Amino acid sequence: MADHGFLKQKPGFATIAIHAGQEPEKWNSAAVVTPIVTSTTFKQPAPAEHTGFEYGRSGNPTRNTLEECLAALDGGKYGLTFASGLGATTTLVALLNHGDHIVSSDDVYGGTNRLLRQVVSRLGINTTFTDFTNIEKVKNAMQENTKMIWIETPTNPLLKVVDIEAIVKIARSRGDIIVVVDNTFLTPYLQRPLDFGADIVMYSLTKYMNGHSDVIMGAAIVNDKAIGDKLRFLQNAMGIVPSPMDCYFVNRSLKTLALRMEHHKKSSLIIANWLEKHPKIVEVLHPGLPTHAQHEIAKKQMTGHSGVFSFKHSGGLKESRKFLSSLKVFTLAESLGGYESLAELPSVMTHASVPALQREELGITDSLVRLSVGLEDTEDLIEDLDQAFKAAF
Repeated sequence: MADHGFLKQKPGFATIAIHAGQEPEKWNSAAVVTPIVTSTTFKQPAPAEHTGFEYGRSGNPTRNTLEECLAALDGGKYGLTFASGLGATTTLVALLNHGDHIVSSDDVYGGTNRLLRQVVSRLGINTTFTDFTNIEKVKNAMQENTKMIWIETPTNPLLKVVDIEAIVKIARSRGDIIVVVDNTFLTPYLQRPLDFGADIVMYSLTKYMNGHSDVIMGAAIVNDKAIGDKLRFLQNAMGIVPSPMDCYFVNRSLKTLALRMEHHKKSSLIIANWLEKHPKIVEVLHPGLPTHAQHEIAKKQMTGHSGVFSFKHSGGLKESRKFLSSLKVFTLAESLGGYESLAELPSVMTHASVPALQREELGITDSLVRLSVGLEDTEDLIEDLDQAFKAAF
């Protein structure tokens, strides 16, 4: 089967990405492509009476168009963009108060881990990190003052898949707890967390949503008006907003998101299957493989997996360094989700800020390599991996 047992893609995604919020009638010029409005201030017909825009931080026509399109893609009512993925995370945490508590996936993006441990904790908001694939551990991590659950699924860099509905059920049984899902790895094309009860879905738009490695931006999508209003206030009050030019770039990129994700999805699964058969590979961490520990959960809430996954080889740091430095088509670099294929060593790169003891407990070892499969010919990528393995072992 073409969908490999995953959920079937909802019809109309590409149409929404091209047309939602893009009505030419919005502009006096009837421009089909959203104009880039760079003005920081807008003329008012009378004091304190504006026509929809007053100051660029509070609202911008180009940014508003992007936010409307993003909300539509996730089946949400309110979309907000921020200057970075971590900017979005910072704003979401600002929904909480001193003395509140967060329960977070233990295996999360290193920047999220650092923010919660080293910054947010100083503001009197503490976080308990636990394995979200174990429901009992999540229940045990809950406290009387828990106000937010932070889910990353699949996780970074171990690709653990978290049952969103099961975590939401725990949150609802404990009262007024906000459930956030970082959906950066999948985009709304492959997973829509709001459909499974999440309150907020957030993104580093820097990755797949923009897909061209030339913009840093974050986003949050919600259905609840009260949360949406609070986030709109915080977006303006904290000023963590993206530029109109960057909003234009991401809005442009969304038009090819469906096409790009299909190629990422197909190519990465072919490469993951090839790696599983390689004699130097110990384990391939790809949710699309039947051997993945949470493959069945993935199939019930995803329409497939993207191009980012990890693998463990039989060597150590020496072999990892040689392997990564020998790659010619893959680029040794941080980040993911672009048109170009990337490879990195999380233990010393993206997750170096995670405490060493926690890295060891999670299994983020020097033999764990993370790939971001781009849009190159799949055969060329496999040949590149093959020659790099031969050079390293």
